[in-house]
Parts: sequence; C-alpha cells; structure tokens
Amino acid sequence: MDDPLLRYPAYVKALEFYDHVLEDTDLLIHDPRGEIIARQMVRSAGSISANFEEGYGQGTTAEFLHALRIANGEARETKGWYRRARRFLPRDLIERRMQEADQVIALISSMIDALKKRAKTREKR
Repeated sequence: MDDPLLRYPAYVKALEFYDHVLEDTDLLIHDPRGEIIARQMVRSAGSISANFEEGYGQGTTAEFLHALRIANGEARETKGWYRRARRFLPRDLIERRMQEADQVIALISSMIDALKKRAKTREKR
C-alpha cells in the first residue's frame, strides 16, 4: 500500500529528521540533564510527521493547513532543543541538525503557502 503522504518531500524529510534525532539522543541519555532534553527532542521531532499524518487524515484543506502550521512549530521547537543541547552534543552535529530543521521548516512553509494559494483560487471560482 502506497502512502500518499510519501509524495510530500516535507513529510519524507520530517521522517528522516526524526531518525537523526533518535540517533543523536543516544548521546544525551547518559546525563540526567541531557535525558530531559532528549525526551523533548524526540517528542517535538516526532510531532512534525505525526501532525502531517493527523492533518492529512482529516480530509479537509483547512485542517491539513492547521496541522502543517503545528508541524512547523514543532520543527522550530526541535531546533530550539538542539540549541539547549549545546553542552552535550558536538558543535558540528548541532549545526547539521539546525540546517536540517531549517530545510524541514522551509519545505513545510512552502506547502502552507501553496495550499493557501490553492484554497484562494478555489474560493474565486
């Protein structure tokens, strides 16, 4: 069964980002403070793709847009958790993940803009 969400580059990138976050949190869980950060990173990064799934499953453009806005916020939150992890993770790793988060944010933002334009075009008809 082919999942239609896999046609969205932002969704695929969000899944890849989540996998990277899981790998990175292995480095954090050895310190109680790092473990707290790891839990938040996993939660927020997982919420990016989860919001795609939930919003798409609602079946309306308005609900999908709402979920994409939340996914965008979760991506920004994950980026913030990487900033907070600076004492526990190597600088180059943090920089790579920040860039990856920025890519996810840009892809989601583009989707939001495209869906909003499409909805406005439909309203004019």
